[in-house]
This record gives sequence, C-alpha cells and structure tokens, in this order.
Amino acid sequence: MKTVSSLLEEEWYNRYKKISKLHIRSSIYDVTNRCNLRCKGCFFFSSGEHEAAREEMDVRKWEAFIDQEMARGVNLAILIGGEPTLCLDRVAAFYKRLPTFCATNGLIKVPRDRFPHMMVGISLWGDEADEKILRGRDTFSISSKNYAGDPHAYYLYTITPKQIGKTERIVKKIRDAGLKVHMQLLSNDEGVDQFFWTGDQLKDIRDEMDQMLDRYPDTVISSKYYHQIITSGRMLDRPFGWNECPSVTEPMDKRDPAPKRLIGFIRYASDLKTMHRCCTSETRDCSTCKDGAAHMSWVMVNKRGHIRSETELKGWIEVYEMFAKLYQFIPW
Repeated sequence: MKTVSSLLEEEWYNRYKKISKLHIRSSIYDVTNRCNLRCKGCFFFSSGEHEAAREEMDVRKWEAFIDQEMARGVNLAILIGGEPTLCLDRVAAFYKRLPTFCATNGLIKVPRDRFPHMMVGISLWGDEADEKILRGRDTFSISSKNYAGDPHAYYLYTITPKQIGKTERIVKKIRDAGLKVHMQLLSNDEGVDQFFWTGDQLKDIRDEMDQMLDRYPDTVISSKYYHQIITSGRMLDRPFGWNECPSVTEPMDKRDPAPKRLIGFIRYASDLKTMHRCCTSETRDCSTCKDGAAHMSWVMVNKRGHIRSETELKGWIEVYEMFAKLYQFIPW
C-alpha cells in the first residue's frame, strides 16, 4: 500500500510533517458593504451581495461574534468586503484575537503601528491599461507606495487574457517595490468584452506563469501544479465545479454525495448573521470559476487522492505550502 512515507524521501517527508501539523480552519467575513472602487467583475457587487445584509455598526457585537467564531474552531479570519480598510475598528477586533488576513485594494494604507504583523493581500487586476478599464484607475501607483518593502504584504495579481506576454513587466515592478506576488486568473463575472479566456490563452498563460516562477522564485509565491490546475480546471482527472468545490458554507451545503470540503467553513455577511453560499458568489457559474483560493483549497482537502504517486504528492505539498505562506502560517 502506498503511504506518504513510502513515496517521499527525507527532505520532502519533513516538509510534509511541517504542514501536516497546521490544521488551518478558515472562514471569510464581509467587513463592510462599502468600497472606494467599483470594479467590473467584482463578485461582491455583481452578485448583489452588498445588498444582502445591513452592516452591523456596533464594534462590541463584532468582538462578541469573533469570540464565538474562535470557540467554533476558526484559527484564520479572511477579511474581505467591500473594502475592509474603511472599517479598521472591525479589522482590529479580529486582529487582536486570531490570525487575520486582510484583502484590500491598497488605496488606504493599513497602519502598521496598529497591525504590525497582519498579512495584507493587495488586489491588482492586470496592468495599468486593464486596471483603468476594469477598475477605473491605476491602483498600483498608489498601493505600491503604501506598501513598498512591507514584509507582511503581497500582491494578488489577477491575470487577464490581455496580460499574455506582459506578466514579466508586472512581476518586475512588484519585485522592485520589495514585495511578493501570487497569481490567479480573472473570472470575468460581469462579462466585460475581450476579457473572456479561450483554451489556447489558458495554455499560453500557464507557460508564462511557470516561467515567472522559474525566473523570480524570490518574488513569486506559487507552484507549477497550481498553475496546471487553475488553467485547466482539472485535478486528479476530475473537473472543478459545484460538485467538487470545498469552499461552500457548511450550514448551506446540501450536496449529495458530499465532496471533500473545508471543515467548518462559513462566509458571513456584514450583519454577522447572513451567510453567503461560498467563497465567491451565488451568481457565479462554478464551472467558470478561476478563484485561486478555491482551487488551492480543492487540492488541500484531497490529500488522500494525491497519495498515488510521488509527483502528485509533491504537488499537493507545494500547494499546501503556498497556501500556508500566503496566510503567514509558515515564512516565505
């Protein structure tokens, strides 16, 4: 029988043991319904989730809610919005209690005197031209000044089809700002013209992502197995979709048969009561979802399926390590 120890030499087995002790239990929280941008393709606004619940304004209720979440076993709070930096008192309520990740567009700088070690993920949608089309402005020019050299921040570079052949310039700009970068693909939830992926484009961008990892290993936080999965939408000979996604809110998950899933995962709206279907939106077609975290989680919950070859198990380890680095459970 194939086992982890039988498939791995000592170095890889030690890497496996390190991540196997983490037991990450994450959930996602809409900190606010408001944002200082309105991006074409933002799942939060395109799906109407900003109108799903009224914001809880009393920070004491947030504090009590977070205590309940910790008692439920959550050890990683992923804060999204809207734009979380518009409500730093709510962000602080999380940060004071448990490991916290804040997703931001970077236009407002997280004050490091209040949040010295909080991991910040800065959204970047393509290059300057793409951002002006999709987001109305070039955010990098502002966010890169706000976070230059910050050891607890990285760019979440959402690559669009127009970025093929152009990613190296962006990766270099991020490197020169003294920051790391993780890559995912645009899902184009609002159907913006010329921003849909074709099969050939996905093959080309996979090759390019592999090249960026090879050329800039100290800047790019990624893995080639992740690139393969996110561009193909397949893992272990299975397609990604509703019947496979691990990031469905647990109390709302009635799938039968039940897939491998994140234990205790819930995505809460800003009223601290309403739950959203999944880590993105109820209106997204799961078969077209290219969300990076959802695909990473898909790999992570399917460890047993990867214990069939050395290559596949190493791919699983690399993806788990990547996730752990992005959320600061292990160092870069």
